[in-house]
Amino acid sequence: MTHRLAFACLLIALPLLAAGCRTDGMPPNTIVIGIESDPTNLDPRLATDANSARILGLVFSGLVRQDERGLIRPDLAARWENPNPRTYLFHLREGVRFQHGAPVTAQDVRFTIESILDPALGSPHRSTFEMIERIETPDASTVRFILKEPFAPFLIGMTMGIVPASLAAAQGDAFGQQPVGSGPFRLSQRALAERYVLAANPDYYGGAPNIDQVIFRVIPDNTVRFLEMRKGTVNLVINGIELDYLPLVERDPNLQLMSGPGVNYSYIGLNLTDPILKQREIREAIAHAVDREAIIQYLLKEKGRPASGLLSPLNWAYHGDVQTYPYDPARSRMLLDRAGFPDPDGDGPAVRFTLTYKTSQNELRKRIGAALQQQLKAVGIGVTIRSYEWGTFYGDIKSGNFQLYTLSWVGITEPDIYHYIFHSQNVPPRGANRGRYINPEIDGLVDAGRRTLDLATRRRIYARVQEILARDLPYIGLWYYDNVVVMRRNVQGFVLDPSGDLFSLKDVRIE
Repeated sequence: MTHRLAFACLLIALPLLAAGCRTDGMPPNTIVIGIESDPTNLDPRLATDANSARILGLVFSGLVRQDERGLIRPDLAARWENPNPRTYLFHLREGVRFQHGAPVTAQDVRFTIESILDPALGSPHRSTFEMIERIETPDASTVRFILKEPFAPFLIGMTMGIVPASLAAAQGDAFGQQPVGSGPFRLSQRALAERYVLAANPDYYGGAPNIDQVIFRVIPDNTVRFLEMRKGTVNLVINGIELDYLPLVERDPNLQLMSGPGVNYSYIGLNLTDPILKQREIREAIAHAVDREAIIQYLLKEKGRPASGLLSPLNWAYHGDVQTYPYDPARSRMLLDRAGFPDPDGDGPAVRFTLTYKTSQNELRKRIGAALQQQLKAVGIGVTIRSYEWGTFYGDIKSGNFQLYTLSWVGITEPDIYHYIFHSQNVPPRGANRGRYINPEIDGLVDAGRRTLDLATRRRIYARVQEILARDLPYIGLWYYDNVVVMRRNVQGFVLDPSGDLFSLKDVRIE
């Protein structure tokens, strides 16, 4: 049976499978969300992956938060002042408590940030806060930050979840096992590779959520996740349904589909210390060998747009006038010849060289890997695909144990992310320069972008950053994903955030 015929049979069988499943057992007034993999860390000071961020955004509150339009809003801080470019003064809300009952104080804020700055913690967010010269707590409800110099993205950093000082200090590394925050939900149950149960926080300062629980169920297989959705044991999935199934969603009276432009950026990561990939001509050859339009059309079902760089066109600092790499196999072959890797047998089966490509066990990711494998093979580059469970895969990427991989950056709103990803000092665990990219000009520009408060000047700085990165290709940009949410029809009030944030769950109703 061919793959196409097998898939057609699956589509026919899905309605029958769903119809034969029971739908009892769903806890009342509960949202059950299907996710691909476990969050890697539930301590906000250490987490970097998307599933961790989504759960932590419900459990923890920061001094401020970003709304669905990317604007800074008050959170634990009722208000703040910026009396001079180096000073920020935050006034905490009165009466806010952590989920274990202790009040949220200025000392908790100070402890959270100072612990991130402590090398002993090994926080990947350390570079975000290194512009802080000192933190003062004049009283229990006031925090003053004095910076070493003006720091434009400072307020974005203040979205960091605040941890209770005494509890986090006492528990050390174990704090992430049973985290305690001050957000609208608290973690009530944690079963690795199975589920994470969040219970409504009745004492949340913004008012108790409308629902009693949010359950994140770990369901690695996309098809199983969809079947669970259809039979009613999962009632919300974001960016986790096979796009081939969307026609079935649209025809199902019990389901609803919501989609919109997102800021999630998918890319090919490359190890620039590799003797082959450190050559820019090789990276350009790979970029020209990738047919993004075909993958978007056939695998993403038009739910994506070709990406020229990290920032999407929705971002205020987006600069589209950069070097791009349209699908051009002939140019790719020429570049490989020029780099010293001639085709050994013309149109024969022999390859010029072979690279290892790592990915997760997500079905769409594996299919994208297979498509990239075929496209690179057409220009003479052999690709060996290795797929791993999420924790192993992500661990290899952070440690630099790879040649090629694909991942997505989720929820990009602040261009200072260029510092976190590409500054030469931000090799893991300090930051996310996983490919070991070194460019003194980029270092100088992203440092300047942090110190410049004038928006127009920052825009010019980041335009130059985008031009250089498009030329150097430490990443090969693929596409910006559209966000695709599938929900049961009785889920009402969910707001689709371009970043994929789930904070609106506190206002969702089950009807």
